[in-house]
Amino acid sequence: MRRLLIGVVVASVLATVLTVSWAALGPLRAGVPSPQASAQAAVAPTAAFPARPGWSTAWSAAPSSAGRGRPPGHTVRNVVHTTIGGPKVRVRLSNRFGVEPVRFGRVTIALSAHAGGRRDGFQDPSDGTAVPGSMREAGFGGRGQVTVPPGGDVLSDAVPLAVPADADLLVSVWTPVRPKAATLHAEPKQRSMVSPGPADRAGDETGRSFRQGVWAWFYVTAVEVTGAPGTIVAFGDSITNGAASSPGRNRRWTDLLAARLADAPEPDYGVANAGISGNRILLDARHPHYRITAVAGRSGQSRFAEDVLERSGARTVILLAGINDIMQAPRQTDPARIAGGLAGLAARARAEGLRVIAGTITPWQGYHSYTPAADRVRLRVNAWIRAGGGGAFDGVADFDRTLRDPLQPLRLNPRYDGGDHLHPNDDGMLALATAVPLELL
Repeated sequence: MRRLLIGVVVASVLATVLTVSWAALGPLRAGVPSPQASAQAAVAPTAAFPARPGWSTAWSAAPSSAGRGRPPGHTVRNVVHTTIGGPKVRVRLSNRFGVEPVRFGRVTIALSAHAGGRRDGFQDPSDGTAVPGSMREAGFGGRGQVTVPPGGDVLSDAVPLAVPADADLLVSVWTPVRPKAATLHAEPKQRSMVSPGPADRAGDETGRSFRQGVWAWFYVTAVEVTGAPGTIVAFGDSITNGAASSPGRNRRWTDLLAARLADAPEPDYGVANAGISGNRILLDARHPHYRITAVAGRSGQSRFAEDVLERSGARTVILLAGINDIMQAPRQTDPARIAGGLAGLAARARAEGLRVIAGTITPWQGYHSYTPAADRVRLRVNAWIRAGGGGAFDGVADFDRTLRDPLQPLRLNPRYDGGDHLHPNDDGMLALATAVPLELL
């Protein structure tokens, strides 16, 4: 059974390094594989899931760093958008990248007076105002405040608040003493707010105290609800994080997958986003030769337990990762290393009873760091994924085939190109969501 974090825990991850030979991985050829090679491999079904878990994740964000210092205010009002709803709610907070204990002096949860970017395309941006009477205090073991050590996470008590699906929530956190380094998720495509003064503004329903915007989620890493059938976790990098999607409109492919599930015969599972821009499977952002901003976070191998295995209600993980290992310095030139990293993640997930859907790595010809040699690594990994990964996966989502230009298959289809030839736009995000085989979730 996956571990449920109750109270404060110190995050500890054992990174699994799997050595995979080409013989074990099966035939991998350069170039685009034939339709026969694209067939999904038959694998043994995983164990049946309970009909309805106690808690399911309605929203999540993987913490990526502690930024460049303190947050701009003592009270942060995080604006988050739910994929499912339920009659009770609780939140997870993190000091994962902190350098000292942080005291959460008051935490509140409220329904936003504005729904945000909805599935039907209507946009109603949140301004920090709560629905009158919806503000609830979040306790921790019956207390109104909690101190979390560096590297630790905390889970709040259950709060009786009917949370709707496809709506903005306001999770406000007041820290009496601003920490030197505040754990955050960077590049969220969503504007939150801060109150710059030292006073506790977490209970302000009017939102008048929150006039300063911030493009990050501070401290909060998940919103969980009761009464839902479980959660799908999407694990990846900037494409899953929604890098080129429209800000504030909730047009990441994970949001659009949740919309598909809501309209489909399949159960209305929550979808938890575990994407971090710049993230790699094999190397941490702090690696001495990894020349990308520190907000790229720890490697996929290092963060997999917290961001996937410990997500409440998790039943299936969708893996879309590897392009940063290929294109960022130091470049990974051995396809077996990337395939082995993906297989290792899949093995850890299946050991915990999760299904695993592997996504092929999407086209990037025309991006500033593109080289033909690097792309041959991607093509060989994709051929291995399409062939079933030697039985590592329960299914395949062929994101590469979905997004590529039919006339130039090494490039993104122009209708899906977010402008840099790597990151999909809103139409591309919808195409990714449509490529996920719902019957395998």
